[in-house]
Amino acid sequence: MLLYVTLGTNDLARAIRFYDPVMATLGLTRQVTEEDEAGYGADGDVRCRLWVTYPYDKQAATVGNGSMLAFDAADRAAVDSFHAAALLSGGADEGLPGLRPFGPDFYACYVRDPDGNKLSAVCERRA
Repeated sequence: MLLYVTLGTNDLARAIRFYDPVMATLGLTRQVTEEDEAGYGADGDVRCRLWVTYPYDKQAATVGNGSMLAFDAADRAAVDSFHAAALLSGGADEGLPGLRPFGPDFYACYVRDPDGNKLSAVCERRA
Protein backbone atom coordinates (compact mmCIF):
# COMPACT_ATOMS: atom_id res chain seq x y z
CA MET A 1 0.00 0.00 0.00
CA LEU A 2 2.75 2.50 0.84
CA LEU A 3 5.35 3.42 -1.75
CA TYR A 4 7.79 5.09 0.66
CA VAL A 5 7.85 7.01 3.94
CA THR A 6 9.71 10.20 4.78
CA LEU A 7 10.86 11.25 8.25
CA GLY A 8 12.19 14.70 9.02
CA THR A 9 15.46 15.34 10.77
CA ASN A 10 17.27 18.40 12.06
CA ASP A 11 20.69 16.71 11.92
CA LEU A 12 21.19 14.30 9.02
CA ALA A 13 24.61 13.06 10.18
CA ARG A 14 23.14 12.15 13.58
CA ALA A 15 20.15 10.50 11.91
CA ILE A 16 22.45 8.39 9.71
CA ARG A 17 24.41 7.28 12.79
CA PHE A 18 21.08 6.15 14.26
CA TYR A 19 19.38 4.62 11.21
CA ASP A 20 22.34 2.71 9.75
CA PRO A 21 22.60 0.19 12.62
CA VAL A 22 18.88 0.18 13.43
CA MET A 23 17.72 -0.54 9.88
CA ALA A 24 20.44 -3.18 9.49
CA THR A 25 18.66 -5.28 12.15
CA LEU A 26 15.77 -5.56 9.67
CA GLY A 27 17.96 -6.29 6.64
CA LEU A 28 17.72 -2.73 5.29
CA THR A 29 20.71 -0.62 4.30
CA ARG A 30 21.37 2.95 3.32
CA GLN A 31 21.15 2.95 -0.47
CA VAL A 32 21.35 6.71 -1.10
CA THR A 33 23.21 9.50 0.66
CA GLU A 34 22.68 13.05 -0.52
CA GLU A 35 23.47 16.41 1.06
CA ASP A 36 19.94 16.71 2.46
CA GLU A 37 18.63 13.13 2.68
CA ALA A 38 19.41 9.45 3.17
CA GLY A 39 17.40 6.58 1.71
CA TYR A 40 17.06 3.05 3.09
CA GLY A 41 15.86 -0.09 1.39
CA ALA A 42 16.36 -3.79 0.90
CA ASP A 43 19.08 -5.06 -1.41
CA GLY A 44 17.55 -5.65 -4.82
CA ASP A 45 14.56 -3.36 -4.26
CA VAL A 46 13.99 -0.86 -7.06
CA ARG A 47 13.70 2.09 -4.66
CA CYS A 48 14.36 3.28 -1.16
CA ARG A 49 11.33 2.78 1.07
CA LEU A 50 12.43 5.00 3.97
CA TRP A 51 13.83 8.49 3.52
CA VAL A 52 15.28 10.60 6.34
CA THR A 53 15.53 14.19 5.22
CA TYR A 54 15.63 17.83 6.13
CA PRO A 55 12.14 19.29 5.65
CA TYR A 56 11.59 20.69 2.17
CA ASP A 57 10.21 23.97 3.54
CA LYS A 58 13.51 24.60 5.41
CA GLN A 59 11.65 24.79 8.74
CA ALA A 60 12.59 22.65 11.75
CA ALA A 61 11.57 19.01 11.63
CA THR A 62 8.88 18.26 14.20
CA VAL A 63 7.29 15.12 15.56
CA GLY A 64 3.82 14.10 14.44
CA ASN A 65 1.71 13.61 17.55
CA GLY A 66 0.07 10.22 17.17
CA SER A 67 2.22 9.13 14.22
CA MET A 68 4.45 6.09 14.25
CA LEU A 69 6.16 3.86 11.71
CA ALA A 70 5.98 0.12 12.31
CA PHE A 71 8.55 -2.04 10.54
CA ASP A 72 8.02 -5.74 9.80
CA ALA A 73 10.63 -7.86 11.58
CA ALA A 74 11.49 -11.37 10.39
CA ASP A 75 11.42 -12.80 13.92
CA ARG A 76 11.35 -11.85 17.57
CA ALA A 77 15.14 -11.74 17.73
CA ALA A 78 15.09 -8.99 15.09
CA VAL A 79 12.64 -7.00 17.24
CA ASP A 80 14.99 -7.39 20.19
CA SER A 81 17.98 -6.35 18.06
CA PHE A 82 16.10 -3.34 16.65
CA HIS A 83 15.31 -2.10 20.17
CA ALA A 84 18.87 -2.64 21.42
CA ALA A 85 20.44 -0.97 18.36
CA ALA A 86 18.11 2.01 18.71
CA LEU A 87 19.08 2.58 22.33
CA LEU A 88 22.79 2.14 21.58
CA SER A 89 22.52 4.62 18.70
CA GLY A 90 20.95 7.51 20.59
CA GLY A 91 17.28 6.53 20.56
CA ALA A 92 14.93 6.47 23.51
CA ASP A 93 12.83 3.58 24.82
CA GLU A 94 9.06 3.82 24.35
CA GLY A 95 8.26 0.18 25.11
CA LEU A 96 10.42 -2.88 25.68
CA PRO A 97 10.16 -5.85 23.30
CA GLY A 98 7.30 -8.14 24.21
CA LEU A 99 3.90 -9.50 23.31
CA ARG A 100 1.14 -6.92 22.87
CA PRO A 101 -2.66 -7.34 23.03
CA PHE A 102 -3.11 -6.74 19.27
CA GLY A 103 -3.00 -10.44 18.39
CA PRO A 104 -1.74 -13.72 19.83
CA ASP A 105 1.72 -13.37 18.20
CA PHE A 106 2.06 -9.56 18.05
CA TYR A 107 5.60 -9.12 19.40
CA ALA A 108 6.79 -5.51 19.24
CA CYS A 109 9.02 -2.80 20.65
CA TYR A 110 8.75 0.97 20.52
CA VAL A 111 11.50 3.61 20.34
CA ARG A 112 12.06 7.26 19.46
CA ASP A 113 14.82 8.31 17.08
CA PRO A 114 17.07 11.26 18.07
CA ASP A 115 14.60 13.68 16.42
CA GLY A 116 11.69 12.24 18.42
CA ASN A 117 10.04 10.22 15.63
CA LYS A 118 8.31 7.14 17.05
CA LEU A 119 9.25 3.79 15.53
CA SER A 120 8.22 0.21 16.13
CA ALA A 121 9.49 -3.17 15.03
CA VAL A 122 6.85 -5.90 14.94
CA CYS A 123 6.91 -9.66 14.38
CA GLU A 124 3.56 -11.41 14.03
CA ARG A 125 5.01 -14.86 13.39
CA ARG A 126 4.83 -17.62 15.98
CA ALA A 127 7.94 -18.00 18.11
